[in-house]
This record gives sequence, structure tokens and C-alpha cells, in this order.
Amino acid sequence: MIDKVAALQALTPAAKWVLRGDELEWLDDTQTQPTDSEITAEITRLQAEYDALQYQRDRATAYPSLQDQADMQFHDLANGTTTWLDAIQAVKDAYPKPV
Repeated sequence: MIDKVAALQALTPAAKWVLRGDELEWLDDTQTQPTDSEITAEITRLQAEYDALQYQRDRATAYPSLQDQADMQFHDLANGTTTWLDAIQAVKDAYPKPV
């Protein structure tokens, strides 16, 4: 879940501020404090960006280990099979990239 801290860091990465609960104390005299609506919009944008990449996180845990993949590739070359390609394609099919 994307929060106010992440939004503030994205909007003003070098700014100085303190967040106590939901109360923002702006300590920076060179950058303008974002408005509540800018912070809310940034939270929405960051959450959408995070959600759009869920397939990558799902794939990362579903792929066989690199050692297993290397073993599959070796045996595929030796035996003329497609075990490795089939395993990778199965993960891609289970967790497709959004269009």
C-alpha cells in the first residue's frame, strides 16, 4: 500500500519534513510544500504504477530457480527437448503482461 510518505518522497525527494501521524510539518525553505490534493494524486499515481507491475512480482516467484533453469537448458540441448521454454512460457501464460 502506497502511503503519504512515499508520495512526499516522490514529489519532493530532497525536501525536509516530518510526518507525525497524519500531521505534516514542512521544514524545507527551498521547496514548496505539496498540497493535500497533490499528495493524494501522487498516492493514486504511485499505487496504479505499483499495481500495474503485479505480474512481474508474480512471475518472479513462479519462475524456476536459475540453477533449475540451467539444468533444464542443458538437458534440452542434450535431448532435443523444450522443457525450459515450456516452463518459462507456462509462467508467462499464468501471469500475462497487461496490454
